[in-house]
Amino acid sequence: MTKRLFIFGLGYSGLEIAKLARTGGWSVAGTVTGADKAERLAAEGIETHLFDGTDTLAGRALDGASHILCTIAPGTAGDPALRTCAQLLRNTGWMGYLSTTGVYGGHGGDWVDETTTPKPSQPRSVERLAAEHAWQAMGATVFRLPGIYGPGRSAIDRVKAGTARRIDKPGQVFSRVHVEDIAAAVLAAMTHPVPGAIYNVVDDLPASNSEVIAYACELLGLPMPPVLPWDEVAPTMSAMARSFYAENRRVRNDRLKRELGVALRYPTYREGLRAILSSQTYLPPEGEGGSAKR
Repeated sequence: MTKRLFIFGLGYSGLEIAKLARTGGWSVAGTVTGADKAERLAAEGIETHLFDGTDTLAGRALDGASHILCTIAPGTAGDPALRTCAQLLRNTGWMGYLSTTGVYGGHGGDWVDETTTPKPSQPRSVERLAAEHAWQAMGATVFRLPGIYGPGRSAIDRVKAGTARRIDKPGQVFSRVHVEDIAAAVLAAMTHPVPGAIYNVVDDLPASNSEVIAYACELLGLPMPPVLPWDEVAPTMSAMARSFYAENRRVRNDRLKRELGVALRYPTYREGLRAILSSQTYLPPEGEGGSAKR
């Protein structure tokens, strides 16, 4: 069988999945919204197609695709890939959709798994759940993701940039996952297809914002920013930022491990942050004795 993966949305997670698939011998193509990014990815050997979600893909972009994955967030009008390209997708052998653990809603810090009835409270999560149902009706595998981190998007990067804040909301925890573990989970599901299955792709240790920032500071040997009480900092936050603190849950990943045999490369944020730091190269800025990332 020809192994050709088409990804709607070559963003942060989509590109990591594309990279791992290519390493495994897959032919990979996908969509971007801008010509500059298309040129850059083409130079890296990734076939790209411009797609803004308002019209069907041009030409024969999906021809020969044995596997299709959508990473694009839906909107009030629904999922853009299904809305514009549904007829082109019907003969695909495997389909996958990246969703969010936000569909579970708030659970007061209790554990949830794939058998938990979704009760989304945020409008974006309501839209995600509707998109899940639409993709599942097409036979797609659904991956529910928590907060995503990795190189360039981690507590290490925020601490170094001076933008990290230790926010204390008693009892509040977040599940998270390293972007490389997302890619590994998707590739595992592609090779062990279960149409319509749902997998929580999360690490083993839900933790508070404050814990993660503190560990990043420890690794970097930098002072910790002061703890900011939630009641004081909440009025200064954007509505989007506050919405992430409106729900509190711990997400289980047992099905991911049991059914797909996935062994997380970064089972907690500690392994993930250590790997991010160890992959970075530091050089002193010109004329200074400090350190900077090259």
